[in-house]
Amino acid sequence: MAQTLSAQRIPTNPDKPRRFVFVLLDNFSLLCFSTAVESLRIANRMAGRQLYEWELIGEGGEQAACSAGTVFQLDRDLVEMGRDDTVLVCSGIDVQKATTKKILSWLRREARKGLVIGGLCTGAYCLAKAGLLDGKRATIHWENQDSFSEEFDEVTLTKSVFVVDNNRMTTAGGTSSIDLMLKIIAEDQDEDLANAVADQLIYNSIRTDQDTQRLSVPTRIGVRHPKLSQVIQIMESNIEEPISPSILAQDVGMSTRQLERLFRRYLNRSPKRYYMELRLQKARNLLMQTDMSVINVALACGFASPSHFSKCYRAHYDTTPYRERGSHAARLSI
Repeated sequence: MAQTLSAQRIPTNPDKPRRFVFVLLDNFSLLCFSTAVESLRIANRMAGRQLYEWELIGEGGEQAACSAGTVFQLDRDLVEMGRDDTVLVCSGIDVQKATTKKILSWLRREARKGLVIGGLCTGAYCLAKAGLLDGKRATIHWENQDSFSEEFDEVTLTKSVFVVDNNRMTTAGGTSSIDLMLKIIAEDQDEDLANAVADQLIYNSIRTDQDTQRLSVPTRIGVRHPKLSQVIQIMESNIEEPISPSILAQDVGMSTRQLERLFRRYLNRSPKRYYMELRLQKARNLLMQTDMSVINVALACGFASPSHFSKCYRAHYDTTPYRERGSHAARLSI
């Protein structure tokens, strides 16, 4: 169910601009941050007055670099916020490393005031690590969903482009910051202003929290065959306990031979091979984004033994799970 934040977020003084505080973590996503700020700037311009203002803060209060390498000057350190402030944590790649103890302590302290706090792109990880999403709905970039689900089972993770749950907001990354900001502008002001901002951004397909972040299966695989799409959806939903091709075929009203032909024709691989690739892709995400042991990663991806997992992983990625984990850790330490 869509929820509103208007009552909590509009400043006590309606003539006072609403203030957004962007917390920039190391390697934050420039796209997520910039589209959020641009939406606010354009809203001010189209309204002919300052409806919104913003500042940039971060640990140390000096500079923060985005994942593209551009360095931003911060306005302040992690100081105390006002009760009407809206805090948005901006992060991107390697969010686990960027989520420091100081950031977590600051977030918990500010959350006790009842502030509206959001996470852009992988910012949901930071909020969840601070315990701010316990019992709430949230979203995060699809690449981080597997690791997030494993670590934060008390959070109801969705595949939406953005989620608003009471005084918590999360987005999936990419251009989803625009969708969230347009929702905020529409609730704070009106739909006409939100639409005017969208027009200025040449953003002609405004999404809601009911829209999912990834392309549909037919679009992703470039094939519009209903039964093939149905089988792939079943596979994606059953990674930890893989289903045999015969059962998959039976579930969609086909014979095993027909299913084999279908996969060979459209995807040039067997159902078994395609399923294995899905499982190995999830395994790689977990190895690079979590501290889960290799054994637990293997179990989470449907492998009965670490040796079988290692053999399959090496055949596909030309390295072992242990080396993958080690090389990723080495890159993070640079």
